[in-house]
Amino acid sequence: MLSKRRLLVVDDEPDIARYIGQVAEGLGYETRVTTDAGTFKESFNGFEPDVIILDVVMPEIDGIELVKFLATQECGARILVISGYAQRYLDNTKALGEAFGLNSVTAMSKPIELPKLEEFLNAA
Repeated sequence: MLSKRRLLVVDDEPDIARYIGQVAEGLGYETRVTTDAGTFKESFNGFEPDVIILDVVMPEIDGIELVKFLATQECGARILVISGYAQRYLDNTKALGEAFGLNSVTAMSKPIELPKLEEFLNAA
């Protein structure tokens, strides 16, 4: 039997994080959802996600720092960076992720459209 794909989500807005997790579970993912960077880092190490969705702008630590963390961990997961702020935040984070050697970094603006989220998750 094939194992489930694993998704790790971090967004400081709990409703958005839960929404993404629920969509992914509906597509057959095993999910872990968190709203803070510390829990995200702990979950990453034990969970070994295939896909990561992370908010770029958060209070404690921003998505750029998490992208750097993922690069130091030699993360091979597909990554989706999301933000409700200016497009430049997404563009910069995506470019940095690629410069750090991360496998596949995609950017998407909030609010996330369901068809686009499903398309991203189904491509994994």
